[in-house]
Amino acid sequence: MNPVRVAIPNKGVIADGALQLLVDAGLDPRSHLGTRALQATLGQGYEAVFVAAGNIPEFVADGAADVGITGWDLVCESGRHLEMLLDVELAPCRLVLAAPASAGVGSLADVPPGARIATVFPRLTSRFLGVADLIVDLVATGSTLRANQLHEVATLLASSARLVARPDGVDGQALRARLDDLVIALASVVKARNQRYLMANVPRARLASVRDILPGVGGPDVVELLDGSELVAVQAVVALSAVSTTITALKGIGATGIVVTRIERFIP
Repeated sequence: MNPVRVAIPNKGVIADGALQLLVDAGLDPRSHLGTRALQATLGQGYEAVFVAAGNIPEFVADGAADVGITGWDLVCESGRHLEMLLDVELAPCRLVLAAPASAGVGSLADVPPGARIATVFPRLTSRFLGVADLIVDLVATGSTLRANQLHEVATLLASSARLVARPDGVDGQALRARLDDLVIALASVVKARNQRYLMANVPRARLASVRDILPGVGGPDVVELLDGSELVAVQAVVALSAVSTTITALKGIGATGIVVTRIERFIP
């Protein structure tokens, strides 16, 4: 059976993140890579193909790869019809229309007919504006625009790295099953990034409060301690952004022995 070919950018932020994502999912190309390699065996019936990020939509659409990981902005700009299987949440950015203050443009409706726009995204820009005296570009924080005395007028597209495939590119149940396995494996790593596993000993009498503090995936797990004390062990998955406030709340009801650990994979 032929391996599932996964197109990955050959350089850049998405390339680094995609490689780490594969490694975390148990598909490690680094042990097979040479510095100039164009492909690498990932094991478990998968193979990586290293391509310029902007060419990945074409590779996938034309069947040179079965799936690919690249920026959604590049997929949309390519004009090729591809299915998004998973947002891998790498390199989040926005495609924005920006203008100098002197232009008097505060919204898309203010763009005058016949205006000119500088952009490397002509297809996406034309969907909104046609050819226009402004800028359409990708931004992450907007600091570069501000440094050049430009302000954001409108967001045209929210982008990040996505796993994409041809809607009609699944040939047979075996390939579909392996693609589904890949999506589940990668999604479990993506979901785990922003989750933490928290354990603590809390007074038995405060369990009602614990349920409010640690709702978890279906409520916290409660485990009896061997010493038969008035404490019980509770365990739950907590959003990374909520860890600090959760610890404070647990300490407020007398919790001790609080431990927070990373999660390698998380499947709700």
